[in-house]
Amino acid sequence: MLSRKRASESPAIPDRLYFKIGDVARICGLETYVLRFWESQFPHLKPNKSGTGQRLYRRRDVELVLEIKRLVHAEGYTLAGARQALDHQNQPNRRPAAQDSRQDPQPAVAGSETALSGRTLDAVAASIGHARAELRELATLLASPAPRPIRRRPRLATLPQASDLLFPS
Repeated sequence: MLSRKRASESPAIPDRLYFKIGDVARICGLETYVLRFWESQFPHLKPNKSGTGQRLYRRRDVELVLEIKRLVHAEGYTLAGARQALDHQNQPNRRPAAQDSRQDPQPAVAGSETALSGRTLDAVAASIGHARAELRELATLLASPAPRPIRRRPRLATLPQASDLLFPS
């Protein structure tokens, strides 16, 4: 996977069958949480797990991590771009999409492709319209003056000053 030039620049990978995540992090100069995140972003990076759930990376996994690091850190790829670059590297003999025999045949009816995209556009437009209506409703709620707090009456009424008269006038 790595060219000889790239392999000479990469750190030495010890000759072992499996590497724990901490070992891979030290070899690659990354944090363990980055490795775990990259596992979720790159389908090719799937280390085995032991019976106790410990990640066990093989040599090819470590090489893949080094390649991802090179693409993202040295060459400035986004994760999506690095994923595409790795897919392209893994399938160098693949024909262009227009000539790919696994692709669906051309639509039999002229205009059916535009009808399908028209339905998709209608669904997107409906979703956008719904979102706009919700945003307008939220803006109206936020623009209205804040309601005044409800003033509660005390539960016990205060009694008038006690006087000596039985029936005050």
